[in-house]
Amino acid sequence: MHAGTYEFKVGDKAIYPKQGVTEVVSIEERKIGTATMEFYVLRPLDAKNNDRIRVAVAQAKKVGLRPPISETDIKEIFSLLAEQPVVFDNQTWNRRYRGFMDKIKTGSVFDVAEVMRDLYRLQVDKSLSFGEKKMLETARNLVVKEIAVARSDSEENTQAAIEQIFEKN
Repeated sequence: MHAGTYEFKVGDKAIYPKQGVTEVVSIEERKIGTATMEFYVLRPLDAKNNDRIRVAVAQAKKVGLRPPISETDIKEIFSLLAEQPVVFDNQTWNRRYRGFMDKIKTGSVFDVAEVMRDLYRLQVDKSLSFGEKKMLETARNLVVKEIAVARSDSEENTQAAIEQIFEKN
């Protein structure tokens, strides 16, 4: 493995963009043409069924697969959530929505936390569209699950800690 890649073992938690927390359930080899490739087989933590995601080990970093964030990152996210967001008044909701969607797609928990904060603050002033409500829910789930896994804490405790930040401001 070269620098800048992560090696996951079976049982490890890995963050997959837009899916959030997954568990590495196996590492399998598949023959593709003449080459044999290794794949991580991931199970999303909140999968209701037997959904599996296969990611080529060689492509893992490129697609954004990464380990859960550190405690330092979590503190940074909490202070990011406490910041006052940029004002969006002059943006149409669909333009705002596209901007938020792009941030969620990056797979960066910091970008996702920003979306969560901005939508959370926005709903104080105006009612969110159906799409924005769903997006807030998605962003909240991604952030809460990752922090809960990173801290080995419950999602309820994590959610409560985040709610406190918003109540203070």
